[in-house]
Amino acid sequence: MKKLLLGNAAVARGAYEAGVNVVASYPGTPSTEITEEIVKFEEIYAEWSPNEKVAGEVAIGASIAGGRAMSCMKHVGLNVMADPVFTVSYTGVNGGLVFCVADDPGMHSSQNEQDSRHYAKASKIMMLEPADSNECKEFTRMAFDLSEKFDTPAFIRLSTRVSHSQSLVELGERADVPVKAYEKNPAKYVMMPGNAIKRHVDVEKRIADLIEFAETTELNTVEENGSKIGIITAGIAYAYAKEALGDSADFLKLGMVYPLPEKKIMEFAKKHDKVFVIEELDPVIESHCKALGVEVCGKECFTLLGEYTPTMIKKAVLGEEAPEVLSADEAIPVRPPVMCAGCPHRGTFYVLKKLGLVVSGDIGCYTLGATPPLQSVDTTICMGASVSAAHGMAKAQGAEFNKKLVSVIGDSTFMHSGITGLVDIVYNKGNNTVIILDNSITGMTGHQENPTTGRTIRGEATKQVDLIALCKAVGIDRVTVCDPFDIKKFEEVVKEEVNADEPSVIIAQRPCALLKTVKYSGTCKITDKCKNCKMCMKLGCPAITLKDGKVVIDATQCNGCGLCINVCPFGAIEKEEK
Repeated sequence: MKKLLLGNAAVARGAYEAGVNVVASYPGTPSTEITEEIVKFEEIYAEWSPNEKVAGEVAIGASIAGGRAMSCMKHVGLNVMADPVFTVSYTGVNGGLVFCVADDPGMHSSQNEQDSRHYAKASKIMMLEPADSNECKEFTRMAFDLSEKFDTPAFIRLSTRVSHSQSLVELGERADVPVKAYEKNPAKYVMMPGNAIKRHVDVEKRIADLIEFAETTELNTVEENGSKIGIITAGIAYAYAKEALGDSADFLKLGMVYPLPEKKIMEFAKKHDKVFVIEELDPVIESHCKALGVEVCGKECFTLLGEYTPTMIKKAVLGEEAPEVLSADEAIPVRPPVMCAGCPHRGTFYVLKKLGLVVSGDIGCYTLGATPPLQSVDTTICMGASVSAAHGMAKAQGAEFNKKLVSVIGDSTFMHSGITGLVDIVYNKGNNTVIILDNSITGMTGHQENPTTGRTIRGEATKQVDLIALCKAVGIDRVTVCDPFDIKKFEEVVKEEVNADEPSVIIAQRPCALLKTVKYSGTCKITDKCKNCKMCMKLGCPAITLKDGKVVIDATQCNGCGLCINVCPFGAIEKEEK
């Protein structure tokens, strides 16, 4: 039976068919749907962990105990998971262990274009890279077998286009893979120096064995079309190259991108007058080829930046021009990302902009607080950095700087990696104000549950983390809960806390407007009291626009949240109930 599946859904299907027992992840675009699809299989235990490091450790523990386990993340999430990943390379596995990492060429939803293949080489863990949905399923299924065969974790490397594209997948049955017996083995699993030194020997032998495997595995295939042009490629770049070149070139398609074969590459190159390496992001395959003495054309023909296209490849390889995209005769309006109508974060950033504060920002929907007209976020580095970075800013600038500085961080991001920054502020006598944007969900990646929501990934009721008690437990005495739509009160609270002589936390509490449980009524409208002062335009609400020089509210976009009513100084906006 065949079914049209997203690449991410196909990975989930592959894990199911491989007999996986445990999956632990943290949501991150473009990887999120893998775990959301896993939840549909009742045979598999699945969870959203507080962060990727915890998720990786849960999967590692399940593997050591004998179960097949998987953890999924986006590329920057792998940074968070790196510590246990490097060590489990030494310990090896009991049950098969797979890490699915989704890179984001083009930075559709990310702060960098990091290439996760470097992690495979650095940690000495094998990595497979599928090019379509069916390969996503098959490579994932095979990864568990290879993990157990070679006593190693395995990476599946995805990219945005593979994760979020659909193609036909041949469905199979779930394998009956019993959980292996757990045996006490400290020499293998206790990585103190004396044991780790011995395990390193095993790691190097394993890599040598995998290099030999790479020469013969069906994961690495040659497609001969009788051409003198050779293409060495992998993943989505293979799909682009096939579309661009068709039968005009021969292909060495690498499904196993670490470790890479040596003899296979050299033999392929000898048969061709010119060889191109086509790979998005860094020259990983290209560098390997050149180290082998194989002359290839790589990044000098293509680019280190962003995603590739068939048009780009066709021009570089064949010298032929082709239209990049089909275009309409009329100009397409620009649609920059914007906070949704009714977004609870809008009130917070309106106040912070009004007060002229320096805002140490974080990763989430609220990063859009940096865009016009709110333009209040000064920095965004990584998950949790808003809290720690603000502490450093204050230590560099001096105590008075705290009176014009705040951190903003979402409730899920705070649980992910903001707590330790808050501990650091208290422990090292900082005096920062941290605003936790509590919108009752993990909003940026599509409404996933987290430890503050009181629900598990399957929607089951569970203990809900009490943010007030948590902040007080780490030593914050000043904790205030305030509705950011109560503009006057929220401004008073922010002023008071930034001027306090001790660290404080403000919990800006209002649920995401897109939650099914949030039911605003009616829509807002401009009345004849309007002086056209345009104060409401400063909110950046997509429902509020100018038409013929006058402010208007688009009833089709307005959800009746009422924030604009609280901002208007002339009472010129009213709610119209429907």
